[in-house]
Amino acid sequence: MTGVATKLSPPRIAVAIMAAGKGTRLKSQLPKVLHEAGGKPLLEHVIRAAVRVVAAEDVYAIIGYEAGRVRAAMQHTGVNFVLQAEQHGTGHALMVAKDALGGYDHVIVLSGDAPMITPETIGHLRNFHLEEQAAMTLLTADLAEPTGYGRVLRKKAGSAEVQAIVEERAASAAQKKIREINSGFYVFDVRQLCANIGELSTDNPHGEYYLTDMAGVLREARQRVVAWKTANAGEVLGGNTRAELADIDHYMRMAKCRQLMADGVTIYYPATCVIDADVEIAADTVIEPYVQLLGKTRIGTASRVRSYSVIRDSEIGDGVMILPGCVMDEARVGSTAIIGPYSRLRPGSEIGEGAHLGNFVETKKIKMGKGSKANHLTYLGDAEIGAGVNVGAGTITCNYDGVHKHKTVIGDRAFIGSDSTLVAPVSVGNGAYVAAATCVTEDVPDDALAIGRARQVVKEGWAREKKLKK
Repeated sequence: MTGVATKLSPPRIAVAIMAAGKGTRLKSQLPKVLHEAGGKPLLEHVIRAAVRVVAAEDVYAIIGYEAGRVRAAMQHTGVNFVLQAEQHGTGHALMVAKDALGGYDHVIVLSGDAPMITPETIGHLRNFHLEEQAAMTLLTADLAEPTGYGRVLRKKAGSAEVQAIVEERAASAAQKKIREINSGFYVFDVRQLCANIGELSTDNPHGEYYLTDMAGVLREARQRVVAWKTANAGEVLGGNTRAELADIDHYMRMAKCRQLMADGVTIYYPATCVIDADVEIAADTVIEPYVQLLGKTRIGTASRVRSYSVIRDSEIGDGVMILPGCVMDEARVGSTAIIGPYSRLRPGSEIGEGAHLGNFVETKKIKMGKGSKANHLTYLGDAEIGAGVNVGAGTITCNYDGVHKHKTVIGDRAFIGSDSTLVAPVSVGNGAYVAAATCVTEDVPDDALAIGRARQVVKEGWAREKKLKK
């Protein structure tokens, strides 16, 4: 009789993220995990790393303080939420999540306030846990200054097995010299976790259930407890104070700059630039000092962003010149355009290829065609502007009547004289001219000239007579 080989199913693995705490040392009403570093909430960074290891449906964020606020902020990630209505420690968090995790074989436990953790490290930790067939696996790191962290005591030198975790306050002088610390990241065999988590005690100064104590509980139950050490100690650090958040933010942003420079982007003074995690910049683009590139901004090749510009959620084409002091939100700029200095592009601004926007020009919800120009002191809102249009200094599209917004349409090759006022809804035809200081209230046909201003009157000697009267 021949046996039939059966294919073993891969283990089901969940990720639980500790995200219930208030973060009292931050002295903030904002939940700790919603404070930002690298342009995103701390918790979102951790979730993004987790969902590259397991599916979003297998990630559980354990929330508590301001739970509704955290849930709303992270809803777009597609992960699950478990409510820890009362917070009695990290061990209590997994007690609350026990039912949600019951259908899994293993659970990876991450800290929602440690945003620098990488998918690679999470994957290594998971694989090590499975290879060691452990009930509990700790992620550890060597810190140059380990004060405040629990020290990891190995069973013997070179062994994967953990003898104990000694907290700072209970450590001897010799143990305090140990640099290997417990990071607070774990992997558990779910069956062993559920069978033994009830053995945790609140016999400690804070009267809480500490997940760290599971190492001792599982060893008492003769289960295997091991540790895997990451070579990148920085990624396990959490943000417990404003100063620590600033350090994390700096670390993440410098890492982003290094990645961009490795990809061919020139950044003259990286320490002065604020570049968010999702920003994309093509090779041969130059970023000058004191630039902020935020959100999902995309910049093409061979462009240049000069100092003091702030650009959020915008798309910049190839060969674009952004002169100093420009501000852009949700705008699109075509290739070879020139923007600034001191231009403001508000949401919905679409600037065409080779177009020019200059000093103190503001746009909102407009489409400007190829090669068009508005170089000075102009407001263009709710407008469609054709190709090759010249908009003179001081021009305004009057788009709001006090109740509704209205649209201005300017045809190709039109010329709008300085200090013109276009009262929408109104259109100026192809090739038409609007004389300087004209108030346009009616449509202007193609190739026509519109003049709407008072006739100049010169009164000889008027000024001299007025002075004599005084």
